Amino acid sequence: MPKKTESKSSLKKILVLVFGVAFVSSSVLFIVRLLTNPVENSPVPEQTQTLSEHLKSQEEGYLIVLEREPDNTSALQGLVDIRIQLNDLEGTIAPLEKLISIYPDDENLKLLLATVQQELANQQQNQTNPD
Repeated sequence: MPKKTESKSSLKKILVLVFGVAFVSSSVLFIVRLLTNPVENSPVPEQTQTLSEHLKSQEEGYLIVLEREPDNTSALQGLVDIRIQLNDLEGTIAPLEKLISIYPDDENLKLLLATVQQELANQQQNQTNPD
């Protein structure tokens, strides 16, 4: 019986050693590859410009839909979201008010409108009274 447990113990030690060496060698190989082939950074301003252009394109799409269907709630909500992302707070108010007229019980829309109006007031105050 002792020989069986002794052989299991030595087998475990060998397996731990083999897997340990494999782990360390794969880690070293990864580090060597990382050092010899550095990751190239892509230009961020181009991505920002592309994002802005993409948002403007989506805004135009929502406006086209709203010309045909002025009460299209999906287009109104999309327009609100896009204009918030574009930081066009003044442009956000009209579609938000339209959504509130369609859904007068939606407190989230009312809260969003109040937040946008407050942020606009803060921006205007900061422009007239720069510190």
